[in-house]
Amino acid sequence: MGMNTVACRAANRSGLLLGTALAVCILLCCARDVPASPGGSSVQFLHYWTGALSGGVGELVDAYNRQHPPVGLSVSGMEHETFKSGIKGLLISGRAPGIFSYWAGARTQAMVDAGHLVPIDDIWAQSGLDEAFSHAVADACTYDGKKYAIPVTQHLVAFFYDVRLFKRLGLAPPKDWAQFLDVCEAIRQAGVTPLALGSREAWPAQFWFDYLLLRTAGPAYRQRLMEGSASYGDPEVRAAFAMWRELLERRFFNPSPESLDWAQAAALVRQGKAGMTLMGTWAIGLFNEKLEWEEESGYDFFVFPVVDPAAQPVALGPIDVLVASRVSDPAGAKAALSYFAMAEPQMEMSRGSGALAPNLRVPESFYSPLKQRILKAVRETPNWAFAMDLSTPPPAADVVLGTFSAFLRNPEQMDRILAATQRKLESSFKATGSP
Repeated sequence: MGMNTVACRAANRSGLLLGTALAVCILLCCARDVPASPGGSSVQFLHYWTGALSGGVGELVDAYNRQHPPVGLSVSGMEHETFKSGIKGLLISGRAPGIFSYWAGARTQAMVDAGHLVPIDDIWAQSGLDEAFSHAVADACTYDGKKYAIPVTQHLVAFFYDVRLFKRLGLAPPKDWAQFLDVCEAIRQAGVTPLALGSREAWPAQFWFDYLLLRTAGPAYRQRLMEGSASYGDPEVRAAFAMWRELLERRFFNPSPESLDWAQAAALVRQGKAGMTLMGTWAIGLFNEKLEWEEESGYDFFVFPVVDPAAQPVALGPIDVLVASRVSDPAGAKAALSYFAMAEPQMEMSRGSGALAPNLRVPESFYSPLKQRILKAVRETPNWAFAMDLSTPPPAADVVLGTFSAFLRNPEQMDRILAATQRKLESSFKATGSP
């Protein structure tokens, strides 16, 4: 065993131990404990909706605790990036919460494969949830033929733009790639950064690659790439990166995107320093609640423009779910999950988070005019895709997130970066037995 391998494993162990220690401290010291009725108990609920992502979760939990006083929820929030390692440490150490938030897709599959989650087919059957959620959403909760999750948010990744800037410059939301380039150039010529990107945590950058690949090569090819049966050296991948490189070379992005997080980048649009940002609908919660920006008159949205008309239309975004860990008494956890699947609590979460409520029983009239148009865009798009880091095994996702960071720093080295990425991925997929 080489010294680099030993060092990497030691670093991984240290990081996991640190994440575990932090997670335990949060659970024990920072929980928002809810007093239980005599003879009652509480279920620990750990989530990653903190900081700029915190909208809605407090209302969601309060609604549950008002209606279920005998078995309340003891709630803890962990910073989004810390959560990714912290929850794994808690599960391995046996200190896992009863329920926790997670991302549907490959990350939840990894949890199922590791044996950390309890199947909840009984909840789905008793509550008739197959009729409450679309087939696509229900599939996102199904792993190895069993239900393991309750969906609580559905987000669309789209462009959010400064309405007043567009009106001042006589611009309309672009429908195709040529129009998009013209809009970016007009904004740049006006002395404003066209595109705000905050990639400090790497994942916000992935939406650019995801959409460029989906709008050119299509969802079937992208799925093969996510599975490891296509290569990052393929012409399809190189073409998507070349389009992204053109945007960088034309100075359409803010300088040093790695110095900002997604919320700071979105704030540039609110401040009039950037024209638009490609982000999930959680930005609505930030704009409405924290930046006090009005929908439609202050900011608005448009879907990623068509690049190749022959490519099948695809909507991109995550579905946040709640899952139950293998605690000694899962009854309380399952009771909470059953409640969170219902329309009313999902409406509470939607109000603060900017998300669409996955439950189909939420009336369209519940949403603001902006969200109604987003819902219409989702329902009119025949295909749905998760972002890269939720579509490929976590070790492979980590490799590709690093690729985006390296590319943004040195886009002129695109070919070298993609070749190195493919070599790393071949080793990663080989280790997991994938193609």
